[in-house]
Amino acid sequence: MIEVKNVKKKFIKWNEKKQKTEFYANKGISLEAHDGEIVGILGPNGAGKTTLLRMIAGILNPTEGEIFFDKKNYQENEIEIKMNLAYLSGNTKLYDTLTTYELLYMCCEIYKMKKETIDQKIKEISKKLNLDSFLYQKIGQLSTGQTQRVNIARCFIHDPKYYVFDEATTGLDIISSQIILDFMKEEKKKGKTVLYSTHYMEEAENICDRVIMIHEGEVLLSGTPEEIKKNTKTTNLRDAFFALIGGEIDEK
Repeated sequence: MIEVKNVKKKFIKWNEKKQKTEFYANKGISLEAHDGEIVGILGPNGAGKTTLLRMIAGILNPTEGEIFFDKKNYQENEIEIKMNLAYLSGNTKLYDTLTTYELLYMCCEIYKMKKETIDQKIKEISKKLNLDSFLYQKIGQLSTGQTQRVNIARCFIHDPKYYVFDEATTGLDIISSQIILDFMKEEKKKGKTVLYSTHYMEEAENICDRVIMIHEGEVLLSGTPEEIKKNTKTTNLRDAFFALIGGEIDEK
């Protein structure tokens, strides 16, 4: 279970006159994601989704608030939590000069897997994610969809309990997108916790047990897709979001 309690993130920016201003990307967000559940973090570009998930994944530190994994505070149990967590974004970079096999082998070593089990583990994952045709090809030569499937394999290699996916299907073809969505559903069946951000409302409606709609760094509404549609008197999550913000989105 992942718990986020009143998390805020403040950034500082400078204008053309070299004047400093402060702004909050997240303004006090709280949420829970339970074992065996896919929770969608929904909102437009600039809503604060990426900042939130980077804090949950331990890439950024909150300005205020706390994050817990199975009641364990992140700051006090960082190594243990990171060994059981996988983070994937739509633009996660990999080592172009390594082959798929070399990258996965390196990840196995990072997670201290027994050397005698590594080859078998890579073969299993390669078959599951259909990597065989480019397992020994350099990552820099792969298509966008193939590269993202290698990223999924990287996440899957150490069998984590928690998954944090940030816009993982953005820009992918329909086949690669479906592989990632199917992967999330399979991991959910194993009792894993999946946090998944997207601005594809229809995609989220199909796979999420619960969704949390955020806008301008704040939670608008959370619940099951059916609860949100009922509360907003709409028939889909896209219309529900517009009903909540009362108009158009400014994505400057």
